[in-house]
Amino acid sequence: MNSALPTLASAAGRLLNVSFPALAAVCALPILTPGSVSAQDAAPPKADPQMQAVLDKLALLGGKPIESLSPEEARKQPTPADAVKALMKDQGKEGPEKVDDVDDIKLKLSTGDVKGRVYKPAGDGPFPVILYIHGGGWVIADLDTYDATPRALANATGAVVISTHYRQAPEYKFPAALEDTFGAYVWTLGNAHRWNANTKKVAIVGESAGGNMAAAICMMAKDKGVQAPVHQVLVYPVADTGMDTPSYLENADAKPLNAPMMKWFAGHTFGKPEDAQNPLVALLKAKSFKGLPSATIITAQIDPLRSEGEALAKRMTADGVQVTYQNYDGVAHEFFGMASVVDKAKEAQGLVATNLKAAFAATPEGGAPAKPAAD
Repeated sequence: MNSALPTLASAAGRLLNVSFPALAAVCALPILTPGSVSAQDAAPPKADPQMQAVLDKLALLGGKPIESLSPEEARKQPTPADAVKALMKDQGKEGPEKVDDVDDIKLKLSTGDVKGRVYKPAGDGPFPVILYIHGGGWVIADLDTYDATPRALANATGAVVISTHYRQAPEYKFPAALEDTFGAYVWTLGNAHRWNANTKKVAIVGESAGGNMAAAICMMAKDKGVQAPVHQVLVYPVADTGMDTPSYLENADAKPLNAPMMKWFAGHTFGKPEDAQNPLVALLKAKSFKGLPSATIITAQIDPLRSEGEALAKRMTADGVQVTYQNYDGVAHEFFGMASVVDKAKEAQGLVATNLKAAFAATPEGGAPAKPAAD
C-alpha cells in the first residue's frame, strides 16, 4: 500500500476514468464540504500484524493487478484465500475447517442451472438454513474461493449452508447475477428440506458483491410477496456506485481491493449507464428499507467499501430495521473468511453466528419469522 495518498483533485480525476458515463458523472461531483478533511490530510490505515501477514503472502504469490487484465485472466490470479492457505501451511495448520458433510449440487433455476455447495453440520436436525452468496465484483471468484465462510457458519450456527454461484459479467451483465441469486433463494425455500432443514428458518449471508445481492434479495422478496429471510448478514457490501466516499479516497490503493479494481468490476458489470443507478445495486438510492429483515452489517477499515456499508447501516436503522453494525480496524476487504489466521475474522464470525442463532430462535417452528426485539 502506498504511504502517500493522492490529493483530492487527483483522486477525483482518477475516478473519472471509468468505462461508462454514469459513474463518471457521479464521481465528477464535488465531495468536499465545509469542515471536511482533505484526502492529503488523512493517513492511510495500517493493517494489524495478522492481516499484514496475509497481504505479504498474497504479494509473494505474484498476482497481477486485476484492472490490467481481461476477465478470463483475472479469474486465474491468486486470491486472498490462496494466501491464507499458504500462510496456514507455513504455520503448520490444517485446513479447510471440517464440516460433517459437504455436497456439490446444481440448482435448477428458471435462468439456467448454477453450481451450488451444501454444508451440513453434525446432528439430526431439523436445521435452520443459510443461503450464502460469494463475492468477486460480479466478475471473478467461485465456490472454492469462498469456501471458508460457509464452513465456519455451518459449524458456528448449526445451520445447513447452501452456497450458490451465479452467472458472471461481462458474459452476463447486470442483473443476471441478481436474477440467479434471487432464484437460488426461492430454490432454497422449496428444496432445503432435502437436508432435513426447516425452510421457515432461512437467513441470507453475502460478502462484498454477494452482500449487495443479499440485501437486494430481501428487497425483492418484500416487493414480490415471497417469504422474507429471518435475518440478513451483509459483509462489506457494495451499497452504492458513486466511488467518491471518504473510504474510497483513504483506501484508493489498498489491497486486496482498491478503487481501480472497483472501476474495473463496474465497467464489466453494467451494460448501460442507468443500470449503475438501479436501487437494487446502488442500494443507498432505495426510497425506503422499511419492513426488511433485521441485519448484521460488517465492514473493514482498510476497504473502499467501508463508508457505504456504514451509510447503509444508518439508513436501514433510520427506516426501522434492527441493525447490528460493526467495523473492524486494522483489517482489509476479504478478512471475514480468514478466521484460521486472523483473530478479528474469528470475532466477526462469532458476532454473525450469535445474531443468526438469535434470529433462528426467534422464529416459531413452522411459522413466519418473528418480529425482532428492539435493542
